[in-house]
Amino acid sequence: MNILEFFKRKNSGSVAKDRLKLLLVSDRANCSPEIMDMIKNDMIHVISKYMDIDRDGLDIQISQTKAEDGHLVPVLFANIPIREIKNKI
Repeated sequence: MNILEFFKRKNSGSVAKDRLKLLLVSDRANCSPEIMDMIKNDMIHVISKYMDIDRDGLDIQISQTKAEDGHLVPVLFANIPIREIKNKI
């Protein structure tokens, strides 16, 4: 990760959009926005060990789908743009 990207400021519109998306996702998952934010941060942390990702392009959504028994179950979809795969052994 480039250290300058860490300190890069987002414009207020981008921040508001991210907060709204997080609120909508957390509402669908029936959990707090704080929990959804922690999930997102954990995913970024783990995936960043192996790949350089576009954090601004990250999109996490929770939807519902029918399980084999016919009940509706929550499903997590993550769209994570990959810039580069790290070659660690």
